[in-house]
Amino acid sequence: MEFLAINAINLQELAQVKQFYADITSDLRKKGIHQWDYFYPNHFVIKNDLKNGTLFGVKEEHHLIGAIVLNMNQSKQYLKLHWEEQSGRPLIIHRLAVHPLYQGKGIGKKLLNFSEEYAFKKGYTSIRLDVYAQNPEAVGMYERAGYQIRGTVKFPLRKVPYLCFEKIISTIN
Repeated sequence: MEFLAINAINLQELAQVKQFYADITSDLRKKGIHQWDYFYPNHFVIKNDLKNGTLFGVKEEHHLIGAIVLNMNQSKQYLKLHWEEQSGRPLIIHRLAVHPLYQGKGIGKKLLNFSEEYAFKKGYTSIRLDVYAQNPEAVGMYERAGYQIRGTVKFPLRKVPYLCFEKIISTIN
């Protein structure tokens, strides 16, 4: 598949982004993966991402097929973890997702590569993220990309923990 550019998504595309995440949430639940639900990611979270210019996406024929949020907002649960990079400036990945009709085509990897290039160019020292422990495709993607597990966190109303990953920017080619 020929990849299109990854760009910031604007607030005028809120309805499309909400539908994108709703489609993914529905697909995850059909697979027995209860990572997201109909309360998260919600309208307010998505709108905030768009307002802050932190949601980036890839489109095919004006349809959003992959998205990622990049910012410095770490969950307070991250404070108890032993990160390798302690003194620098971490970039945090949130809500990396690929539409079900486009999964398995390298779009997730492209979004991950984009985040690494973004982090390098903007002077971040590491990348951190959390991923639902029972989402084997997502966990595998991060492991194959060289991210290291630093521990687990639990979020309210979630029964399954999330694995926390880190990649040091100096290890990014």
